[in-house]
Amino acid sequence: MYSSTKVFEILKFTRMDIFCNKQHELVRQTIRDFAEREIKPVARGLDDKEEFSVELTLKMAEIGLFGMTVPEKLGGQGMDTLSYIIAVEELARVDGSQAATIAAHNSLGIGPILKFGTKDQKEKYLPQLSSGGKLWGFGLTEPNAGSDSRASSTRAELVNGNWIINGSKIFITNANTDISAGVTVQAITNAGEGRKEISTILVEKGTPGFTATDMKGKMMWRASNTTVLYFDNVKVPAKNLLGKRGGGSKIMLATLDSGRLSIAAMGLGCAQGAYELALKYAKERVQFGKAIHNFQAISFKLADMALKIELARNLLYKACKLKDTKKPYGMEAAMAKLYCSEIAKEVADESVQIHGGYGLMKEYDVERFYRDQRLLQIGEGTSEIQRLVISRHILKD
Repeated sequence: MYSSTKVFEILKFTRMDIFCNKQHELVRQTIRDFAEREIKPVARGLDDKEEFSVELTLKMAEIGLFGMTVPEKLGGQGMDTLSYIIAVEELARVDGSQAATIAAHNSLGIGPILKFGTKDQKEKYLPQLSSGGKLWGFGLTEPNAGSDSRASSTRAELVNGNWIINGSKIFITNANTDISAGVTVQAITNAGEGRKEISTILVEKGTPGFTATDMKGKMMWRASNTTVLYFDNVKVPAKNLLGKRGGGSKIMLATLDSGRLSIAAMGLGCAQGAYELALKYAKERVQFGKAIHNFQAISFKLADMALKIELARNLLYKACKLKDTKKPYGMEAAMAKLYCSEIAKEVADESVQIHGGYGLMKEYDVERFYRDQRLLQIGEGTSEIQRLVISRHILKD
């Protein structure tokens, strides 16, 4: 346990607010300490080499970052949504790649199995994905199916008690590492013309015909695992169907609602980290005989950054509280994802501006933050799609 003095130290950067209790702040301090000690020293090197670290990922598993919201009886931590979101935020404050690994695993990998899985599926998969150090992916996006998820062409046919899957997926996280256990695949499960029947199926790594290729040359999240998946007559038992047949769209939408919170957390953490880098630099950099934070042009930038971060945090935490109290939160999740990802862009950009030419150099971490934020306006629903979701909520009456 942390003393009241230690809790006070936490609040130097993030003040306790009306949404958080001491347990939330202890989660924050635990993950912040870990990120500073274990991730920060290696983040730049992993980014340069575009290397996924199994060792570092297993360390994150050891401190309870896998299965944070999974019940303890299934191997998880049994925490609330806000605790999980704070953890992702604190990881992103130091490194977007490691935050992406945890966010994708918990929200996209574990989430659908926890919410829609049968008793047998939960008991088979969740313990290894929560406390067993194994990763799981979510196969949704295809080369011709992004925002238009119903344009999927991957198909699954039920033959003699088995699903036969053919197709491909792209931009899938956590599906091709030494500790990957499998992926949930969205596929078309009816034949012929007419409205597509979309279902989700659990496919374990090592199943014949299921292969993956790592995607290299990324601008951002270079130390996370991103892959293309191929399914060539992949045969899995009929019992691997997740949820009801034809219920894939419902599962996908519910998963994305929840996943938007973790992407928002990544945006918030990225903004917090970039802001802190700018604040530190502004106090150290001397021009015209004084530290540059003394100039109004710089101090006003810092003020605007702090304002945006405060607004983003309150919006995101409110959405988490709605989810934890089992109230509708879809619109608020879309708002949080949209706003947090866009203020990450704005804050990272201003942080580079405050750093001047040094902000463009890889030896300064703000350069990596500037690159990492860019995916946040695209992944798990573009900013344009978030505005569509929000507009549908406010106009449905």
